[in-house]
Amino acid sequence: MTAAPSAQTDRFVHERLPTPALSPHLRYDMPQLHMADQANLVASLMAKAAREGWLHRPCLRSDQFTLSYAQVQHRVSQIAQLLVQDFGLVPGNRVLLRGGNSIGMALAWLGVVQAGLIAVATMPLLRAKELREVMNKAQPQLALCDGALRAELDGASEGRLRTVAFNLPHDAQSLEALAATQDGLMPPCATSADDIAMMAFTSGTTGQPKAAVHAHRDILAACEAWPRHVLRATPDDVVMGSPPLAFTFGLGGLLIFPLWAGASVYYPSAAYTPETMVRLMDEVGATITYTAPTFYRQMAPFARAHRPRALRICVSAGEALPEATRQLWKDATGIDMLDGIGATEMFHIFISSVPGRHKPGALGPVVPGYTAKVVGEDGQELPRGQVGRLAVIGPTGCRYLDDERQANYVKGGWNHPGDAFMQDDDGDFFYQARADDMIITAGYNVGGPEVEDALLQHPAVAECGVVGAPDEDRGMVVKACVVLKPGHTGDATMVKALQDHVKATLAPYKYPRQVIFMNALPRTETGKLQRFRLRQGAQP
Repeated sequence: MTAAPSAQTDRFVHERLPTPALSPHLRYDMPQLHMADQANLVASLMAKAAREGWLHRPCLRSDQFTLSYAQVQHRVSQIAQLLVQDFGLVPGNRVLLRGGNSIGMALAWLGVVQAGLIAVATMPLLRAKELREVMNKAQPQLALCDGALRAELDGASEGRLRTVAFNLPHDAQSLEALAATQDGLMPPCATSADDIAMMAFTSGTTGQPKAAVHAHRDILAACEAWPRHVLRATPDDVVMGSPPLAFTFGLGGLLIFPLWAGASVYYPSAAYTPETMVRLMDEVGATITYTAPTFYRQMAPFARAHRPRALRICVSAGEALPEATRQLWKDATGIDMLDGIGATEMFHIFISSVPGRHKPGALGPVVPGYTAKVVGEDGQELPRGQVGRLAVIGPTGCRYLDDERQANYVKGGWNHPGDAFMQDDDGDFFYQARADDMIITAGYNVGGPEVEDALLQHPAVAECGVVGAPDEDRGMVVKACVVLKPGHTGDATMVKALQDHVKATLAPYKYPRQVIFMNALPRTETGKLQRFRLRQGAQP
């Protein structure tokens, strides 16, 4: 692929991308993956809406109002114009975004990218400590933050980062009010297809954040893979779901892919519960939904009692889907879930089940546009039926920002997501487990060492080891094995104290749901913690 000259005069991200030797090989094996060398993701999506006659169709929905594609296009242009002309940002500058799933968050993200800036979305649950790590890595020039979530961001920035709030329609200094003063006539930034659109942060097993970088071309190519060949959404679809827009699973499923298909997206005014999500699916006429297996399991009793009438596609990702959960949901709704595996580093799903074709225990075949194989420790493909590490190649790939862990993910041009799989003679892939120590709980990734670091800050903790423990409802839960300092008692009061401490230090979903107290942790002769023994249930 060739590319037009870069429009991003701020070269901070470009200069910190992996070297060619450590970069993924990108393959564009299908005609629809070939695109112009000059492409702006948001401008391309809106141009398609105009070509297809979608401008007056609903695009972004809430319980308060609905915006058409034409209205979204105008508001996004106003935000982009504000960022460039009034705030003085230049292409390549990073903008930190902080918010839950809302029309305001969606418009802010689109406005940033249309302006040629780089969107750095962060999960609403992150605490000041975690936000500070993101800021140190991304070096943003501006933050756009939901007005209800300013406290932790202000604590992280300590006044060093200019912040503009959104979802405050009656505040004259809000993003909405300031953008409304613009005429919205500034054209989209003429980015190269290989200019950077976004970076998405993911925590590795060390707990130190990794920034996965994606260009405009990457996201447009992702639209032509799983959404085109597997999801097959239409302009009549109404999409809703729970994954945050700060996750690439949520960003693709609940913003980019619906816009690519001409569909509309519904964002709730408050966080979903299993019961409210089922009720709202019926009330808004949702046809496609995205969430993690844990939430499907929790929704099943409500869906059985009041089945959403319009629902036709249910997408599961973010963690392994137990067969029992799949069957429970099908019994409740009559719908076979679409199960897929993706990665922040790859942007979205690259192996997926296929509608109307489900093999028990199988995740499914590779998505058209990608190639996948199961390899051994030497990187060579294993015979079918053997368990090994997954390797993937296609139109998207891993590029970390200035991170030595790039060499662990990309080897010989192939991406190695860190999952153990088996492939059968039919080409279907069977998920086995994570190949590293990442804990995936209810769709969230948690690095054990990060939780250990938080626990060690408690005055009663001498040593600790954190691993994942199997759990029927959440897939896995965070399990902490703790050695207390003399004078402290390992009882229910201490369990709660440690859990509360982690909740106050890190995003609440990272707290250990299981805490056991041990006299000593199992270690090798060289002093290394034997995590496998903790997972196997080493005795206190």
